[in-house]
Amino acid sequence: MLRLAAASAAGTAIEFYDFFVYGTAAALVLGPLFFPTFSPLAGTLAAFATFGAGFVARPLGSVLFGHLGDRRGRRPVLVLSLLVTGASTVAVGCLPTYGSIGVAAPVLLLVLRFLQGLGLGGEWGGAVLLTVEHAPPGRRALWSSFPQVGPAFGFVLANGVVLALSAGLSDAAFASWGWRVPFWAAGVLALAGLWLRSSIAESPRFLEIDDHARVPFLEVVRHHGRLVLLTAGALAAGYAIFYAVTTWSLAYATERLGVSRTVMLTCVMAAVVVEAALTPLMALLGDRYGRRPMCLTGCAACCLWMLPMVALLATGQPLLMFLGILGALAAFITMFAVIAAYLPELYEARVRCTGAAVGYNLGGVLGGALTPIVATALAQHSGRIPWSVGAYLTGVSLLSLACFAMLPETQPVPVPAVEPATG
Repeated sequence: MLRLAAASAAGTAIEFYDFFVYGTAAALVLGPLFFPTFSPLAGTLAAFATFGAGFVARPLGSVLFGHLGDRRGRRPVLVLSLLVTGASTVAVGCLPTYGSIGVAAPVLLLVLRFLQGLGLGGEWGGAVLLTVEHAPPGRRALWSSFPQVGPAFGFVLANGVVLALSAGLSDAAFASWGWRVPFWAAGVLALAGLWLRSSIAESPRFLEIDDHARVPFLEVVRHHGRLVLLTAGALAAGYAIFYAVTTWSLAYATERLGVSRTVMLTCVMAAVVVEAALTPLMALLGDRYGRRPMCLTGCAACCLWMLPMVALLATGQPLLMFLGILGALAAFITMFAVIAAYLPELYEARVRCTGAAVGYNLGGVLGGALTPIVATALAQHSGRIPWSVGAYLTGVSLLSLACFAMLPETQPVPVPAVEPATG
């Protein structure tokens, strides 16, 4: 289990590195490079729009790779998704800017971001199911929290590389070629991830299935459509809050408050490190007290913390900004530490890879794709403190709280091999 969980976490970290390095670049440099004819605000919004395209692609990736995972096994999903995401990320680093090829540059950027999202849409389901379906029933949340730590490590790695380059290069050098280095590094990381995953065994739960779904997505829509919509709505708040504090806050602090890139990246990275350390603890609590109570608690905390968070961000003081971001991420991980166990337990094994991944990534469209764009627009028309951004995030959290309240508990009910779960 430890080797399997470590390989899943490492692979997930690599794929989310690819996804996050784009978000950081979108907040800091992609606007002027690919949308130079726009105003600074419009350029940032356009860069965030291409960022959102990755989220739109993720549910489609869930359908495509979920079909493979439910028909052929969880293991092939991990290899193919890593190849798609890694190749498209390296290609972004090689892409000419608007000044070289004109309007073709932002079009190609959009296509490559879509491919990034397509690969990541398949990654989460494969990595999570391999750990969940290998794990003993009383420790599913704990073991499945390892892939959930992966995004935090991917974020720290992506932002650490950008931070080092930002601190070591002049603004002109960073805008000229320095921003490309993190994208090129994705190629090396992808090769390392493929090597790590080469020895992973197939899920025993998958091998037990005798009657595989012919078209898993159609079966999910027919028999579990309400469940997919509820899980997507429930997860929207987590996505909205995570990308508000890790993507929108970078643009807001550097452009509106005049905080340096180095200071802001350091604040966000430090908070994400603490979040990663909290993940196994929250997962253990999920094994002890159940998935649904943890989700309800974390979502309620999000509702209460969003307005204080934006007030702390608006101070421009590094320590206060760090505390605001840390409180938001602590509430977020209270929910998301157990999601990797909770979602698969809601679906029967024959459609689990598709159902869990589609619900998870639809939540990303609702919460992650729009939040940087909406928050940037709202903050532009706010006063000194962007209360409207806090109100928006509070509203999304209330929606998710209502959806979690309508979902059933799954623990300590064992995960069935073929029988559908209630709900």
